[in-house]
Amino acid sequence: MMDWPKHGHTIRTGDFSGMARFVFITGGVVSSLGKGLASAALGALLQARGFSVRLRKLDPYLNVDPGTMSPFEHGEVFVTDDGAETDLDLGHYERFTGVPATKTDSISSGRIYTTVLEKERRGDYLGKTIQVIPHVTNEIKDFISIGEDDVDFMLCEIGGTVGDIEGLPFFEAIRQFGQDKKRGQCIFMQLTLLPYMKAAGELKTKPTQHSVKELRSIGIAPDILVCRSERPIPAKEREKLALFCNVRPDSVIAAQDLSSIYRAPLAYHREGLDQAVLDAFGISPAPKPDLRVWDDVADRINNPEGHVKVAIVGKYTQLEDAYKSIAEALTHGGMANRVKVSIEWVDAEIFEREDVAPHLEGFHAILVPGGFGERGTEGKIKAVEFARTQKIPYLGICLGMQMAVIEAARNLADLGDAGSEEFDHESGKRRFTPVVYHLKEWVQGNHKVERKLGDNKGGTMRLGAYDAVLAAGSRVAEIYGTTAIEERHRHRYEVDIKYREALEAKGLIFSGMSPDGRLPEIVEIKDHPWFIGVQFHPELKSKPFAPHPLFRDFVRAAKDNSRLV
Repeated sequence: MMDWPKHGHTIRTGDFSGMARFVFITGGVVSSLGKGLASAALGALLQARGFSVRLRKLDPYLNVDPGTMSPFEHGEVFVTDDGAETDLDLGHYERFTGVPATKTDSISSGRIYTTVLEKERRGDYLGKTIQVIPHVTNEIKDFISIGEDDVDFMLCEIGGTVGDIEGLPFFEAIRQFGQDKKRGQCIFMQLTLLPYMKAAGELKTKPTQHSVKELRSIGIAPDILVCRSERPIPAKEREKLALFCNVRPDSVIAAQDLSSIYRAPLAYHREGLDQAVLDAFGISPAPKPDLRVWDDVADRINNPEGHVKVAIVGKYTQLEDAYKSIAEALTHGGMANRVKVSIEWVDAEIFEREDVAPHLEGFHAILVPGGFGERGTEGKIKAVEFARTQKIPYLGICLGMQMAVIEAARNLADLGDAGSEEFDHESGKRRFTPVVYHLKEWVQGNHKVERKLGDNKGGTMRLGAYDAVLAAGSRVAEIYGTTAIEERHRHRYEVDIKYREALEAKGLIFSGMSPDGRLPEIVEIKDHPWFIGVQFHPELKSKPFAPHPLFRDFVRAAKDNSRLV
């Protein structure tokens, strides 16, 4: 695939030298309109014009972060290199812009209020009465300002919809922020829904008008409207929206449903979103965009040369967003191999009641993702055994690697009661020989981290980027093209190194280890077409223009297997 272009700074008009321009993205009418995708696509388009960008997510929920939220509540937790547990939209931001997110790119009401209350307890406010305005709003504004001098554009997405009571402090904060900055340094972009009324045979603009009215009532006037719709927006409706919402007609941007999210940058460019943003800031003449990367991405999506089927055997299969980054990484692997990847979500608990074979026969590859808790794990172990014995390409991620080790311990190394300390802890009694144990201490950077089973759940895992050393001559070293890697982690339990010798004697090779040699990072089976388990989450670093090496090679193996099935 094409190399991602290196973006430099472009000389800008106006008197904003050394300062970022801010785009605040809000939503109206209904949630799940695609604010994160629109923000990511806009970031990619601004990059294509030579600007540097950073994207941020401000979430109104009271959880400190998504780390302790069920995937059924919030979808996947996206983890950054510096160990922040964040909203899945940050995954979109990274996949579209290639800019690594950090803990300063995601904030929630819970974290804001926690910070304010900690300051109050320390006496930082000198005995003043603590109020939403100015203390909470000031904290939000301080967060938005972090690193503002480092980029040309800061895109800030506000979670939820206009009118949500929990979102009001954020809307007030960005209103104030726009007033605090120089005139013309901030613009507001509102995403809304244009529903199609079949009985009337037309798109209805009134919900958008009401959402803009709600936004204006709290002091924010949108500069750009992005309207989600199933159908093209006729000129008459665009003019009506422009008139009643007080925006320019060319700032009414249609966002029709797309067959692939990776068509979004080109689709938004055709609609004029990036030009509307530059016009709103008075940037003229606008630098011409270089969209070759996205043309290449679109070509690979539009013109696959084959088809593979991958089964994802997990426990959160009712909500596909729970495994969002995995699904996207498989798509990236398909693009690298010029094949379409069809994913089928398989509930692992089925295999605790039924035979595995009828459900998994016909798939070209099997993937077992991460997860927490014992539910569904015996089914995952059976899926691993099926992949191993039937020589089907297998990728195990985090818990998926642990299940592969437990399966090998039981069925290859004759340790029939092999299991995880996590499951014993959950049940309150000893039932397994703990091949997987609770990690109580590890080295992070230059200091030692210690954890206990009774610690708070939030933020207490091995989180963020850690180094690993790959065995020379191993399959993974060949895939990565190096023996030194860095990958993102999110887990509390580790494979016990004391079983390494017994497992390797039976063919399960520990081909990746932590630099100190204490923590297994990767296992593989050599006499298998493709069988790899990793303790980390490679899906978090995959991008359409730079597929992760493991997913690229996993899909290649599935492609090879498809010719044999």
